Amino acid sequence: MIALSYTPDGQKCVISENPRLGFLSFFYVKVEPVPVTVSRPVKYPPRLMTTHPDNPATRRASKLLRLMACCLLVASCPLNTVASNPSDTGVVIGSKRFTEAYILGEIISQRLKQAGQDKVTLKSGLGNTGILVAALSSREIDLYPEYTGTITREILKTDQALSLTDINKRLLPLGLQAGVLLGFDNAYVLAMRREQAAKLKISKISDLSKHPALIPGLSHEFIGREDGWKGLVSAYQLDQLHPRGLDHGLAYEAIASGQIDIVDAYGTDSKLIRYDLTVLEDDRHFFPVYEAVLLYRADFPTRFPSSWQALLSLRNSISQQKMLELNTSVEIKGSTFEKAAAQFLSRDQQNPVNKSFFKLLFGDDFWRLGLQHCLLVLISVGLATCIGLPLGILCFYQPKTGRWVLSACNIVQTIPSLAMLAFLISAFGLIGMVPAITALFLYALLPIVQNTHAGLREISPGMREAATALALKPLDRLILIELPIAKAVILGGIQIAAVLSVGTATIAAFVGAGGFGDRIAQGLALNNNELLLAGAIPAASLALLLQFLFEKLNKKRF
Repeated sequence: MIALSYTPDGQKCVISENPRLGFLSFFYVKVEPVPVTVSRPVKYPPRLMTTHPDNPATRRASKLLRLMACCLLVASCPLNTVASNPSDTGVVIGSKRFTEAYILGEIISQRLKQAGQDKVTLKSGLGNTGILVAALSSREIDLYPEYTGTITREILKTDQALSLTDINKRLLPLGLQAGVLLGFDNAYVLAMRREQAAKLKISKISDLSKHPALIPGLSHEFIGREDGWKGLVSAYQLDQLHPRGLDHGLAYEAIASGQIDIVDAYGTDSKLIRYDLTVLEDDRHFFPVYEAVLLYRADFPTRFPSSWQALLSLRNSISQQKMLELNTSVEIKGSTFEKAAAQFLSRDQQNPVNKSFFKLLFGDDFWRLGLQHCLLVLISVGLATCIGLPLGILCFYQPKTGRWVLSACNIVQTIPSLAMLAFLISAFGLIGMVPAITALFLYALLPIVQNTHAGLREISPGMREAATALALKPLDRLILIELPIAKAVILGGIQIAAVLSVGTATIAAFVGAGGFGDRIAQGLALNNNELLLAGAIPAASLALLLQFLFEKLNKKRF
């Protein structure tokens, strides 16, 4: 396309589109002096209609806008499903992020399916007590296995020893109830390597105060709990000990290798036997009784009466020894949570068959987890692109405002991902996709905003002066000149955001949003390196695939 225009000094401008350049369109300008002899003011031709629908540049800009609109539309679909009627999802079961909780969640789920409940959803590995209680309050889940000691200390915030009846009276204002005692007590314990405890003559928790050089390696939840390290320090005067926060599964490896000296554990934890650890006596009776129980919404028995009757059959069905055997079958013998639960319900004691790594990698859950992971990344990065691109443009054209925007994006990057998720769960009152996508969206903003701003800033002033000489409006100049030149830098920012989001999306498993992080969380709980790799390798492969696609996209002419 060739068009003709004139500059105010009477020079003729021949404008031709170069089809090989540009993200949208680009123009070469040839200025030819034209002698002008006039006795009256010159009437210049109308400004070139650069935004005419027939202009190829305009068509390409429209494609880009439609693509951004599609990103917003796709992003809104999963969020709409979250707001749907919770009764449509059937019974939703939650569980914490350690071996016993995974197994109990599976037992409850499979028992309901045996009883004929068609819709049963299990959200495993949701994190600590606060996240699970928030999920109950927001109707994201209907019930989960808990312990009476945790309910009294962490939820009801009392040191009193309460009966189940008293617990339920205090839970009722929260819309919660506890019931169906499963039959075993799983109190917290502190453990040490047997030979070290014997050498230092430590048999009770009170003996620890005599050895300030010992290094406790405790789970983060235990460190922060009132019925954990906080209360233990006061009860046993252990201020001189400074614990290290570790994932519960990794702590056993650390104590076995001598990197730490004390670990928190559960009374039914099979790893106490596996790593030859000795349990220290709670000689001041600090730890309360931790009877396993179901914590559920108060309206659950009336909403699902048949399911409630099925759960009542689990009352006193799991002894202390049986729970220890179930934990051992998973942590030591290599069974899965599903098989351990099925063996308990069917009383089938067949030995589990270990899967090869290839079968573990491409297991039945591979495509489901892959789809969840892709959705998390695509939706969050799509939203970040739709919002980050205009913000980057704003940062360039409004420098004062831009400094505040870039500073805010940088501050977001300093917030730890788990802290961000905890805050968003409290803010939304939800778990699952909504807080996970929001967190990923916030983390993806910085590279997109920063690269958009940098790409526009690198455009030479002469190019803008040429556009001004052609009487292009600011919007036309942005669409036809500036964005095409900055295309490579902008796409680089989106690429960085997408690749980083693939890795960060693994934390979504801790709030029930799924993805390959589910395997990583289970691998950490079981201290199973193969399961960890079965989650890490697909996530890394997805990041490499996205990088390859963006490199191809950067070479493609829109």
